[in-house]
Amino acid sequence: MHKRDGTRSAVDAFDVYFICCPPVFVCVQPSPQCPASCQCSWDTAMVQCSDAGLREIPEGIPPETVTLHLEHNYIRSLPESAFRDLVHLRDLYLSHNRIDSLATGALRHLGPELRLLDLSHNQLRQANREEFGSTRAKTRLYHNPWHCNCALQELMETLHLEPETVNGIICESSGEHAGQPLVKLLDSGVNFCSLHRKTTDVAMLVTMFVWFFMVIVYVVYYVRQNQAEARRHLEYLKSLPSPRKTPTETDTLSTGF
Repeated sequence: MHKRDGTRSAVDAFDVYFICCPPVFVCVQPSPQCPASCQCSWDTAMVQCSDAGLREIPEGIPPETVTLHLEHNYIRSLPESAFRDLVHLRDLYLSHNRIDSLATGALRHLGPELRLLDLSHNQLRQANREEFGSTRAKTRLYHNPWHCNCALQELMETLHLEPETVNGIICESSGEHAGQPLVKLLDSGVNFCSLHRKTTDVAMLVTMFVWFFMVIVYVVYYVRQNQAEARRHLEYLKSLPSPRKTPTETDTLSTGF
């Protein structure tokens, strides 16, 4: 009897504990997936994809990524949607690839937190403001075979270029300016936009002259054709036989006299 009362007391105590202290269920959120050929460090939000033999931007980069290493690969282009979800990205390393083109808006999706954009040691020849969007990050563009023109000059005026590497932006294919740093050319007074406008003006003048010359040639041709047609028509009229007088007309004339 005493033993039964002890068991009952233990059960009652468990019931009181269960009512007063309900069980707590802890939900463990799974870690985001790391792209293939990459290594992810979740405590620092860094994705390491360097020297991975990549030929394009890998899919499935976690949106929480802060630092992304993609240098020393074989990437040739940056599509528009490459970094669409990476709004927390601060450092983007793309150096030592084969990038020769940027889709319009490819970098526009990067958020205002971006601090460093490294595109050095690639194959970029041309670029414009639309491709870079409104990024305020420190940008590296040295060691690319740049063709210096008005679009590149306007881009240089809007980007925050890294001072230590800005002299490495060399004009590789710009006529008399080939082999010279773009910054030094601009500092010396060279204005590629002015040259572009002069070239445009000359082309417009040449076009207008050609158009005017063609109009003159057409007018001269048209007048000469009309003159030739008029001469042929006159010769045709002269070649027609003169109308002979009928006997009735002859008698009428004789009677009149």
